[in-house]
Amino acid sequence: MASVKTNANEGSQNGKLIAIIAMFFLFAMISFVTNLAAPIGTIWKTKYEWSGMLGNMMNFLAYLFMGIPAGNLLVRIGYKKTALWAMGVGLVGLLFQWLSGIVGAETPVFTVGEQIVTLNFCIYLLGAFVCGFCVCMLNTVVNPMLNMLGGGGNRGNQMVQAGGSLNSLAGTLTPLFVGMLVGEVSDKTTMGNVSPLLFIAMGVFVLAFIVISAVKIPEPHLRKGGEVKKKMSHSPWNFRHTVLGVIGIFFYVGIEVGIPGVLIFYLTDVTGSAAVAGGVAAIYWLLMLVGRMISSAISGSISSRVQLIFVSALAIALIVIAICLPDSNAINMPSYAADNGFSMVEVPTKALFFVLCGLCTSVMWGGIFNLAVEGLGKYTAQASGIFMMMVVGGGVMPLIQNAIADNVGYMASYWLVVGMLAYLLFYGLVGCKNVNTDIPVNDEDEVEEEKIPDAV
Repeated sequence: MASVKTNANEGSQNGKLIAIIAMFFLFAMISFVTNLAAPIGTIWKTKYEWSGMLGNMMNFLAYLFMGIPAGNLLVRIGYKKTALWAMGVGLVGLLFQWLSGIVGAETPVFTVGEQIVTLNFCIYLLGAFVCGFCVCMLNTVVNPMLNMLGGGGNRGNQMVQAGGSLNSLAGTLTPLFVGMLVGEVSDKTTMGNVSPLLFIAMGVFVLAFIVISAVKIPEPHLRKGGEVKKKMSHSPWNFRHTVLGVIGIFFYVGIEVGIPGVLIFYLTDVTGSAAVAGGVAAIYWLLMLVGRMISSAISGSISSRVQLIFVSALAIALIVIAICLPDSNAINMPSYAADNGFSMVEVPTKALFFVLCGLCTSVMWGGIFNLAVEGLGKYTAQASGIFMMMVVGGGVMPLIQNAIADNVGYMASYWLVVGMLAYLLFYGLVGCKNVNTDIPVNDEDEVEEEKIPDAV
């Protein structure tokens, strides 16, 4: 009997380990799929001048439609089935992006001004949108699942941080790999150049699908058949600090994506090489990894509010310096050059200040989220769905920034980022305070509140 029990425990532990590894891969895939959009934009920008951030916009637009449904899906069918559906959706999205490189290049669909837009670009945008559904669903699943597999508490948080590290690593490698495959950008550059990367991504999704299908996943939040959800008297929208935090999340994702996204276009124009641009931008994501590790080490003694205030002010200073530096002021940075492999490449010094912002943006999501849900009690889950919707800011704000860059100049577009950072600084200093402490946030308080008028 003891031997049987030991074998059962070992099997359970092995199953948990396999599930954790699978979640790590999915955490990395979230960043990989998301960060494909900006560097791939350099391919389409050679044909459609206005299209640089449009694929990125479609990717993040999906969050607006899928944020709350993804949460509801999690409650109704559970972690495992939601993750499986997400991987199936992601596979379809990547397939569409691959197809855009081989069909429809000669088929006109509509015109923008005097420019004819062909079917292959529309297929690519559809693929980016479908991939957005995938990463939104995965985001809803992976964080709570890793926390649960880690056992909750500090160990669960450590598991999430470990997954976040792989997320940042994938964000570092994606623009680098795309840049290496694209090389020197020209009118002949197509989606076919990045096909190997798309096939690898599809293969990882298929492998993860098979693994997770075979692993037993606990489903503590799965709604039971007869369970009826209690009606709430308020919502997260009744809390001022939450509403301001929702706006902060919208701006934050725009900041995180916009800084390296526009930097890729700027460096591609300056150096003529997508490989160099992608290599330099990869440093931004690598510094996000470093920043997350530092934050996890100091968060026990330094509050989210202090961290948010500090990094917002520092990021403003870094970007203003970058804007003011002349293009002629150059520095050598590690990157990848098509003719020289990995080496030190000369780029404008302002690129260094932009990539250093990765240390700052790494801290912002957690800080804003923690401050915005402080004191929400039973309204926290509902607020999480709203925050997931606001990730759409990562599509809207970089698109606006790219439009400013095309019409006024790359450096002028970064004043929009400065404005968004100023809002986050305001939120850390003033906006994060909960001024609605009179609202009951648990069912016991709700009951007491209802009894008071009768007693009087």
